[in-house]
Amino acid sequence: MSEIFDFGFTTVNHDELDVYKESVATVEQADKKSVEMFDAISVLLTNLKANPEKEYILWPDRVAKIESFEKHLRGIMDK
Repeated sequence: MSEIFDFGFTTVNHDELDVYKESVATVEQADKKSVEMFDAISVLLTNLKANPEKEYILWPDRVAKIESFEKHLRGIMDK
């Protein structure tokens, strides 16, 4: 008899709802960061794979470019 009145939901209080909403927001933010990090790193890897037949990579001003990329990645993580 109780199965007839089981509509598939339960009640929650405001605190439980707030915790759930915060959790969802945190997961969504982490997902966005993951996508941004993947996109940024994919560009780097694609460029590094551009000419696989060459044994050496000519990378002038490498330190400044790497530091700029690191700053970009930190910016994504700090959002």
